Amino acid sequence: MDSAPALELDPLIDDRGTRIIVCCGAGGVGKTTTAAALGVRAAERGRKVVVLTIDPARRLAQSMGIDSLDNIPRRVDGIKGSDGGELHAMMLDMKRTFDEIVEAHADAERARAILENPFYQSLSAGFAGTQEYMAMEKLGQLRARDEWDLIVVDTPPSRSALDFLDAPKRLGSFLDGKFIKLLIAPAKMGGRAGMKFLNVGMSMMTGTLGKLLGGQFLRDVQTFVGAMDTMFGGFRTRADATYKLLQAPGTAFLVVATPERDALREAAYFVERLAAEEMPLAGLVLNRVHGSGAARLSAERARAAAENLEEGRIVDQGAGKTGVRGSRVNSPEPSPLATAAAPAQHSQDEHVEHQADPTAAYEAAPTAEHRADPTAEHDPDVEDIRQLTAGLLRLHAERMQVLAREQRTRDRFAALHPEVAVAEVAALPGDVHDLAGLRAIGDRLTAGRVPPA
Repeated sequence: MDSAPALELDPLIDDRGTRIIVCCGAGGVGKTTTAAALGVRAAERGRKVVVLTIDPARRLAQSMGIDSLDNIPRRVDGIKGSDGGELHAMMLDMKRTFDEIVEAHADAERARAILENPFYQSLSAGFAGTQEYMAMEKLGQLRARDEWDLIVVDTPPSRSALDFLDAPKRLGSFLDGKFIKLLIAPAKMGGRAGMKFLNVGMSMMTGTLGKLLGGQFLRDVQTFVGAMDTMFGGFRTRADATYKLLQAPGTAFLVVATPERDALREAAYFVERLAAEEMPLAGLVLNRVHGSGAARLSAERARAAAENLEEGRIVDQGAGKTGVRGSRVNSPEPSPLATAAAPAQHSQDEHVEHQADPTAAYEAAPTAEHRADPTAEHDPDVEDIRQLTAGLLRLHAERMQVLAREQRTRDRFAALHPEVAVAEVAALPGDVHDLAGLRAIGDRLTAGRVPPA
């Protein structure tokens, strides 16, 4: 991963030509936090930003100090920006967005008939693909208003995060499908021909489907299709326009992942899919990367030292040598164990206690002189220090194994996609739940690489 180009995010958000940033990736990798942190940082650097989340978990609202988010952009207080920077946030309300489209593109009578139609109510509340299509509709609306000069989009928490790329095609397939055409045909044909078609063709179809779905359901669908017929072309046109907007130079996609095998496998899928769709990829944000301040002390040496302490043998402070009980070993230079510190850094999403400094505990451990004293062997304080030091050494060994595994995973991704620029975000000890935490993430997003093990 060290050979991969560095992803510079400050120049990206400072560039006034960047109008849309889309954060995508697998579930649980920190997309919402990344989107919010970018929004805060961009606003405090002078941009007028709106963050659109499609994640129903409402973490974005909580981290920005807002009671709740809805389909209307809400101003975020506490932004310490200059040059007129502002931050707004909103969460997609799929049904309300669909209702707004109907109200905007149909007369009052037809709009009321559509909104009250049972089939429409089911469709707008959860029909497959509706969420992705409405996300594109809302993105297109925000961009058309030109009220914000940067829109940051937080996509759904799964591989379906890229399903909105298929929304125009899937909507077109649905609207152009044989079933819909059959339902529309009687109204379009009119006269006797239409009545004949209705009596013969439709009676056969509705007779069969009516047994499966219910006659009332089919009548609701026919009513819906008849009322929506004049709006279908507008759906396709707007979806296609938003799709082209996502391909435009002013858009940047960020793939978000963690240094875990499954997450980076999903990241590779996103990278390849975006390339196939000719979408502009800015790079990979690698979240929750762990580091160590005592990287010179290997897992093997730390584990061996812990075993020596637990077995009562002497762990020397010079060159990592061991001796027999009661002997003295003089060493002019301290070993890595005696000089390294290992502060723990854990996931933003998990509350894990920090790993203490193994050096401090080690230096307080019993020396050869202490062990030569028979009373020291049974000193409870000495025994406690010995056990504490051994425990810290084992924690450090586990940490170094995590670092090695993460490095191997990152290297495999870099070998497959050496052209993808990478920004690494060092792990925080706890969850992000306020603007201060989002600022900390923003600082780490732009800090460069996490020091390797």
